[in-house]
Amino acid sequence: MTAAATTAPADIDFHLTAQPIGWLVLALFVLAYVAVLMENRIQIAKSKPVMLAAGLIWGALAWWTNQPGEITSAARAAFEAMFLEYAEIFFFLVVAMTYVTAMAERGVFEALRGQLLKRRFSYYQLFWITGALAFALSPFIDNLTTALVMSAVVLAVGAGNARFIGISLINLVVAANAGGAWSAFGDITTLMVWQAHKVDFLEFLDIFLPSLVNWLIPAIVMSLALPKAVPEALETGRSLKRGGISICITFAATIAITVAGKQWLHMPAVYGMLTGLALLNLLASRIDYEQRRYAIAQGKEPREHAYSIFKIIANAEWDTLLFFYGVFGCVAGLAAAGYLHLASVRLYDGLGFTVANSLMGVLSAVIDNIPIMFAVLKMNPPMDHGQWLLITLTAGVGGSLLSIGSAAGVALMGASRGMYTFASHLRWTWAIGLGYVASILVHLWLNAHHFAGGLAG
Repeated sequence: MTAAATTAPADIDFHLTAQPIGWLVLALFVLAYVAVLMENRIQIAKSKPVMLAAGLIWGALAWWTNQPGEITSAARAAFEAMFLEYAEIFFFLVVAMTYVTAMAERGVFEALRGQLLKRRFSYYQLFWITGALAFALSPFIDNLTTALVMSAVVLAVGAGNARFIGISLINLVVAANAGGAWSAFGDITTLMVWQAHKVDFLEFLDIFLPSLVNWLIPAIVMSLALPKAVPEALETGRSLKRGGISICITFAATIAITVAGKQWLHMPAVYGMLTGLALLNLLASRIDYEQRRYAIAQGKEPREHAYSIFKIIANAEWDTLLFFYGVFGCVAGLAAAGYLHLASVRLYDGLGFTVANSLMGVLSAVIDNIPIMFAVLKMNPPMDHGQWLLITLTAGVGGSLLSIGSAAGVALMGASRGMYTFASHLRWTWAIGLGYVASILVHLWLNAHHFAGGLAG
């Protein structure tokens, strides 16, 4: 985030925890989050309740704290600071989602799927190949997209073998979440930590090995239950469309510009991403020209073959993007009311940083890791570098403990048509928990030099 976003207004505390208006703020947040957890049952998109709650919370705070005769209120200043933080995340994600959608439309992921399907791998080999690819891809195209892409391979080759599909999809969730934890581009929480200047881009590599351990331990255990057979050969799928490779190269260039802009020019990450969107737009113009020319040569209507990056942007996950606004608004409202300061005192001062950060990861398996991380950033406890790396790790991988604990898990429950469920994931939670504990211990041992104040804080 920019310097403006880290000034005093974002840290305003109105001390309302003992006031009726403070109880109302807390009640609105709880009700909104209950609605999010019941999204599938009540058939209401998760963005709607949290956006409404954010609006009501900040309206209540502005009304309660408004002083007669003042043109600008403290609530307005705090809201503007929060909104600037959200705006940077929003445009960053819009560009990232646009690139991923563009690559999918050009058949990049379908081509990868085809390459895997045409080779005669055993179920055991496919389990490890898809897991390794999920771990390797999620740092760049985020854990949700990675899990969905690789699940298409698992569902295709495992047709008729429910045991392979169920275990492999659990493996994908764990691998994608673990892979996303050691990269600023791999998860929203790591992006937030990077934006807040708590961890530099290359410093995320310090939790690469703990993240790898987090995936490998449950993967080794689960691989023992795989069927010992080779699936039937399948058709390879569609070929890569014109411009697919160019989009991948442009995406790599965009990541390089983003990192260089933030590390050496000291610009916010969104600067590099929006610059990369301009490059993608130029490339899209070239693809559009070639497609139209080819359509004319074939005697077809060129307008039906037009290619526009703005049509791709329209297909972004808008419910997810607006959900983030609601989360930012609600959590910032809790901070302004004083609840996060209270939680910080009780949690971090009472339990110590290491225990508190470890428990935060477990909590993220029930409550989404995004509000967990945003709350920690708002609390801003006086942690050393090792502890900020620890909360980055635990918030990133803790959601793997339950199928509902991460976006990847929730998405695969829908995509698997009943072959990956909350209950099937829960049967392996003990193994995933072993990986979770081991990853924390590896971090505490491997990165001990980052803990200036000792492991307790």
